[in-house]
Amino acid sequence: MPESLSLGQARRLALGAQNLHRPQPELTTRRRVRSLLTGLGVMQIDSVNVFERSHYLPAFSRHGGYDTGLLDSTLFTSGEYVEYWAHEAAFIHRELWPMFRWRMAERRDAGAATGGWAAEHADTIDWVRRELAERGPSLVREIEGDVRRTRGEWWDWSEVKRAVECLFGWGEVTTLGRERFERRYALTEQVLSPEIVGRRVPEPDAHRHLIETGARAHGVGTLHDFADYFRQPLAAARRAVAELQEEGVLVPVTVEGWTTSSGSPLPAWRHRDAVIPRSAGASALLSPFDPVVWFRPRIERLFNFHYRIEIYTPEAKRVYGYYSLPVLLGDRLVGRVDLKNDRKAGILRVQSAWQEEGAPADTAERVWQLLERAAEWRGCSGITVSGRGNLPLAEHM
Repeated sequence: MPESLSLGQARRLALGAQNLHRPQPELTTRRRVRSLLTGLGVMQIDSVNVFERSHYLPAFSRHGGYDTGLLDSTLFTSGEYVEYWAHEAAFIHRELWPMFRWRMAERRDAGAATGGWAAEHADTIDWVRRELAERGPSLVREIEGDVRRTRGEWWDWSEVKRAVECLFGWGEVTTLGRERFERRYALTEQVLSPEIVGRRVPEPDAHRHLIETGARAHGVGTLHDFADYFRQPLAAARRAVAELQEEGVLVPVTVEGWTTSSGSPLPAWRHRDAVIPRSAGASALLSPFDPVVWFRPRIERLFNFHYRIEIYTPEAKRVYGYYSLPVLLGDRLVGRVDLKNDRKAGILRVQSAWQEEGAPADTAERVWQLLERAAEWRGCSGITVSGRGNLPLAEHM
């Protein structure tokens, strides 16, 4: 018989696995930065900067105010981390890079298909490949500058970007940091060691490693939860889960309220090393791209919290705001706040604030404390509240 977990236990397992179950000391050492990145396994990147870029937020959610320069130097200049399509665009440790050769092969095969852009622009891709070999690590605009000088005004500069992205997807090109958030691209052998570049992991082993990494980061979850962590095909994920269960790495469980459409228990597993915290006492603002919330079906099962980012929703149709951040108090997602860092004015603007039905009576007070921490972290001298939404923050100003 599978173990039986209450919904509260499952929540604490998930939050404990993500280091979101208790208040933490500020992230002041490189060792803590590495520990955070190791625990997450993957850190998603997004260009939206209305409050703060998404990859800075998981550390703030787990540790409060910290020097983002510590994270920058670890991700961009230490040589330990590179970017790849690991979830969406994401930072991963260099040791994880070979585990995605199956995805690189899929992208190469798709690009080589007759009629595809890559197949029709092989000369452009070859030229960019040679350019990177000669120039070394480069920004796209630097390569485009050479195009303008060598190929004339007629050249479509966007083709350079497309060519570099093809090579990036195929694994021939990787990243060596960023400059003003622009990727600095390089041939993979210019960045990673020959041992890592030459490592060939059998595809089933790679899938099993990725599923185990995702399961460890989740603590507890379903097949779809684990597969989504690194966006793996369900068939491959299913085989990996079965093998990890047989090995005792994944332990079958049932979770209160997790059922199929027919009402039977939804198959789920906990990682054998996952520990259920006695309590969950953290409070945090979460990035829309935090691993705790990025797979929407999972957060609805875990927290009964319906969440959709509304960046791409026309303004007139938005319900909660352009960039609303879920609010975690204890083991519950109790609301969301739409934040804008008005850097010119030095003000953190709360454009809307909402609480869930049944949120604790002190939710507004505790969210205000989180906003004060956020404002201090980003160097804002004050906070303004629009009054939109049902969370009464104005009385705490």
